[in-house]
Amino acid sequence: MPRQPSRRHRRPRPPRAFSSFARSVARIGIGSSSKVKKLSSPALERRALSKSPDNGFSKHELKEKIERAESSSEEDNEENVQADFAFFDPKPSDFHGVKTLLQTYLDVKQWDLSGFVDLILGQTTVGTVVKIEDQEDDGLFSIVSVLNLGRYKKNKCMAEVNGFLLKLCEENDASVNMRVLLTKQACNVGLLISQRVVNLPPQLLPPLYDALFDEVSWAIEDEPTEELRESFRFKYYMLLTKIYERKSANKGKGTSSNDELIIYAKPEDEIFHKLSSWSFDFPIRTQEITAHELRNYNLKGLVMAIEAEKVPSFRQELQSLINGS
Repeated sequence: MPRQPSRRHRRPRPPRAFSSFARSVARIGIGSSSKVKKLSSPALERRALSKSPDNGFSKHELKEKIERAESSSEEDNEENVQADFAFFDPKPSDFHGVKTLLQTYLDVKQWDLSGFVDLILGQTTVGTVVKIEDQEDDGLFSIVSVLNLGRYKKNKCMAEVNGFLLKLCEENDASVNMRVLLTKQACNVGLLISQRVVNLPPQLLPPLYDALFDEVSWAIEDEPTEELRESFRFKYYMLLTKIYERKSANKGKGTSSNDELIIYAKPEDEIFHKLSSWSFDFPIRTQEITAHELRNYNLKGLVMAIEAEKVPSFRQELQSLINGS
């Protein structure tokens, strides 16, 4: 009998005070594109597919009319472009797509990224990749998964991740907390990996994260051995992501009152950050092409630890952010 997503009957809580950037991304889908054509039209119709019935999810449709971000006048020059996205379990043929998405996961560090990708793809019960429907082998738009730090600690790639994080925390106030999670509590910590192309429609985010956390819950009940079941009973999630921080020289005079101190590369990271038990940022050397609007910002890394009991709040707030409620 296929697994079914859990039903939630509670009404979403009122949204938190999200940054203007996060709300703009959530509402208008800045930079959204289909696989074959960049969207510059003022209207868009998309169907977001949760995992296929074979994997226990029902197909549902999300329709969103997205208004042009740069609106000078409301013309009748509208164009409908449909892109069908599907959620799939990871498989070996996704190797190159996942590796490309995670190319700068540890900044410019040379490490066993291939081994890391193998761990992600080898864990098929928890984790999701997003592709175009009916074009399963032609491109990968997102990867979301979570790996138990203790379960995989003997793997070279995970040891290198731990070493990277421990080196970072030496100069941060969170060093004690980080060391505890990476050593004594490693078996209770899930490294949450979430990477995607920059223009993936934000309407996909709630079902994508719902799929991940539902699968974690199911794994606790359904995995064939007690050891495997316990490996998904997380107490903490740890995230390694990127943010844009306003340059110190521009924090005083000469800056607009609308300028955010921090801009989150992924809007959901703002929610994770607010819910985190602790966090710290760090300078990175990765060179990325940034929009003109970000010329006064520095790209930085961000490490966060979130208690697993905060996941329901995260899911509700993500729905609020994306739906604009």
